[in-house]
Amino acid sequence: MLLRDVGYGDVDAYVRMRCDPLMMAELGGPLPREGMAAKVARDVRRAAADDDWTKMIVPDGTAPDVVAGTVTLWTHGDGDGRISEIGWMVLPEFQGRGLGKRAVRAVLDLARADGRWGLVHAFPATTNAPSNGICRTLGFRLLGERDTPFADRLLRTNHWALDPCSERFDQG
Repeated sequence: MLLRDVGYGDVDAYVRMRCDPLMMAELGGPLPREGMAAKVARDVRRAAADDDWTKMIVPDGTAPDVVAGTVTLWTHGDGDGRISEIGWMVLPEFQGRGLGKRAVRAVLDLARADGRWGLVHAFPATTNAPSNGICRTLGFRLLGERDTPFADRLLRTNHWALDPCSERFDQG
């Protein structure tokens, strides 16, 4: 597995992840296709400026055009100030292979080396067993449940946190 920065050619992957009812079941349902090219362009600009890290998960380095999903680390306002948040998505045909966990671990390793992200938060839906399992396995601390806004929706989520610079996380 390798991670690469999001590129303008990743619109189809974004559509597959964000506009599919199955993929978006834990995130309040599919998003409209019309906004995906603009979302990719925004993510490419923010990645190029090193403001956010949007990484495409490539399961096989010999086939760099085959994308299994994304993992993103970004900062944003959160009522209590600015926070760093990590999120990921893995397409159905690649689920159950450990790619999501490996990709999250790799981004946490990068965050540790970079040193600027501080406490990293994750907000998987309370019913999203695989994503909550990734948080638990990697060593995130469960801070409780909360309502989390996403794409003009309010989701019931678990609130996990980990400081990659000062806390031990599963690096295995």
